[in-house]
Amino acid sequence: MLEELDIRNLGPIREAAIAPAAGMTAITGETGAGKSMLLSAIRLVSGGAAESSRVSAGADEAWAQAIFALADDAVTSEHSGDTDDTGDADDSDSGLTGAAAAVAKAHDAGVDPEDGELFLSRTVRASGRSRAVLGGKSVPRSVLGAIAGELVTIHGQTDQLKIAASARQREFLDRVAGDEAELAAYRKAWDALAAMDERLERLRSQESSARQQADYLRESIDHINRTDPQPGEDEELKARRERIENAADIAQGVGSALGALDASQVDVDATDGASAVELINHAVTSLRAIRVGGTFAEQADRLESINADLGDVVFALSQELGDEGSVEDLDQINGRIHELGDLTRRWGPTLADVLAWRDKAAFDLEDLDASPEKVAELESERQTLYDAALAAADVLSAARVAAAADLGARVTEELGSLAMLGASLEVRVTPRDKADDPLGPYGRDDIAFLFTPFEGSPQLPMGKSASGGELSRLMLALELVAADTRGGADQTFIFDEVDAGVGGKAAVELGKRLARLARSAQVIVVTHLAQVASWADAQFVVTKEPPDADDDDLGVVTTIAEVNGETRVHEIARMLSGSESEASLDHARELLKESVL
Repeated sequence: MLEELDIRNLGPIREAAIAPAAGMTAITGETGAGKSMLLSAIRLVSGGAAESSRVSAGADEAWAQAIFALADDAVTSEHSGDTDDTGDADDSDSGLTGAAAAVAKAHDAGVDPEDGELFLSRTVRASGRSRAVLGGKSVPRSVLGAIAGELVTIHGQTDQLKIAASARQREFLDRVAGDEAELAAYRKAWDALAAMDERLERLRSQESSARQQADYLRESIDHINRTDPQPGEDEELKARRERIENAADIAQGVGSALGALDASQVDVDATDGASAVELINHAVTSLRAIRVGGTFAEQADRLESINADLGDVVFALSQELGDEGSVEDLDQINGRIHELGDLTRRWGPTLADVLAWRDKAAFDLEDLDASPEKVAELESERQTLYDAALAAADVLSAARVAAAADLGARVTEELGSLAMLGASLEVRVTPRDKADDPLGPYGRDDIAFLFTPFEGSPQLPMGKSASGGELSRLMLALELVAADTRGGADQTFIFDEVDAGVGGKAAVELGKRLARLARSAQVIVVTHLAQVASWADAQFVVTKEPPDADDDDLGVVTTIAEVNGETRVHEIARMLSGSESEASLDHARELLKESVL
C-alpha cells in the first residue's frame, strides 16, 4: 500500500506529506485548491510525463516521492522469478502480480526492498530533464512506470482510457475469471507452436547463405569424423613425443639409477661397489645375527620395509627401459599431433570443444536442411501442435465466457446503486474464425467491454461512451466485483471525479461502495461530497492560503493537513452546506456516525 507521499515545490504545494490510511482515504477541499496536484505527484512517481511548468514559481525543481509498504509474502517472493539462468524470469510469464511483481521488477533493476518498503521518487527541474530514482538508484522512468503499475491504479478522466484497450480488458476478465491454470496450459501449447512456426519459417526462407552454411557444417563434421579425435588424445601424444625426444637421457638416467639400486637389473660388467639392495640386505643380516632382541629387531624390520619399497622402485624403473619408441614412431606421433592441432585451431581450443561443436553442428544442420521431406515432417508436427493449442484455447474460452456473463450482470447491478439506473455492461467474448488461424499469445478470443450509459443509448465500446464521472463509477463497479470474486487486490486504487453528477442517496451508496472496496485494498478518493468523505478512515483537506507579506512573489500557497475529531466534523459540515452552523455540524456528526459498514 501507499504508506507516504511527499511533495516539494509542485504547483502551489510548497511542501506536503501525506500518510494515507490502510483502508479508505478522502482528499477534500474547495474547488481550485490544488487537489489535482496530488494526482500529479502520483503520476510523476509512476513514470508519467514531466512538465517543467508544474514547478512552483521561484523554485529550481519539483520533487515527489512515494513510499510503498509491502506485504511480507511479496518481499520473500522477490527472487521467485529467477529460478534458473535461462532468462525466463519475465514477470509476465511468471504468474507474479501486484506487490510481488513490483518487487521482482525492482530486483531486475538492481534494487531490493529496504525494511519491507520501496521508495519511488521523481525530480522535475524548471529547466532541463527529470530524474527518476528507485530506492536511491537512478533508473529510467519506464522502470518507475512498470513498478508503480503493479502497485497503483488511478481511475481518473485521463487514466481510465487505458481500459479501452482490448489487452487491458482481457487482463481484467482473466483476473476475475481466475483462469490462471487454463491460461498457463494454453501458453505452453502456444509457445511450442510458435517455436515450430519459427523453425519452419527459417527452413522455407533459406537462401544461398543458408545453403552455404549447411555445406560448411556438413564438410566440417565430415572432417572431424575422419580425424576421429578422442578427448585428451593430443596431450597424451605430446607426452609420448617428449619421451622419444629425450630417450637417450632417459636410458642413461634410468640405467644409472638401477645400477645403484640393484645391479642385477642392468647389463653392466661391474660396479664401483655393492648396490643399495645388497647393502641393505647385508645390514638386515647383520642385525638379525644379534641375539639380543628389542631395538635391533625393530630396525631390521624397518630396513626390510625400506628394501621392499626399493624393490617397487626398481620394478617401476625397469619397465621404463626400452619403451621410448623409434624415430618412425616419432614421425607418426608428430603427424597425428598436427592433425589434431588443425582441429583445435578451427573449433577448439580443446578436443572436447571440437567434439561438442561437432554435435551441435549436427543438430543445426538438421534445421538448415530444407529438403521437402524435412519440411513435410515438420509440417506434420506443426499440425499436431496446432490441434493441441486449439483445444487448450477452447478450454480457456469456455472459462472466459462463463466469467464474462457473471461479470456483466454483477457490474450492471452495482451501477444501479451508483446513480446510473438503466446503465449496463456487457462483456463480450467472441472466438475468432478458425479458418483465419485465430490463435494468438493469449488464446483465440476477441474481448470487448460494451457499455450502455443509460436506457435506450446505443451500446458502445467502453471509454467511448461515458463521461469522466460515469467511467470512474463504472471502474469502481468493476473493481468491486473483482474484489468480491477474487479477494483482496494487492494494490492502491485512486479515484478522481468518481462523484461527478452524484448527490443525495446515490452519494451515500457511492461512499459505501468505496469503503467496501477498501476492506480488501487501499482506496484514495478525491471528492467534493461529504457523503463520500464521511466513509473514509482518514481525511486530508487541501486549502489555499494567501502568501506571507514577505513572500508575496510566491503567489497562492496550498497546504494539506489531516483532519480528525471536531476538525473533521467542521470540514464535513462545510462540504454539506458551505457553512459551519450548529445545524450543519449536527448533520455532519450524524453523517459520520452513520457512515460505518
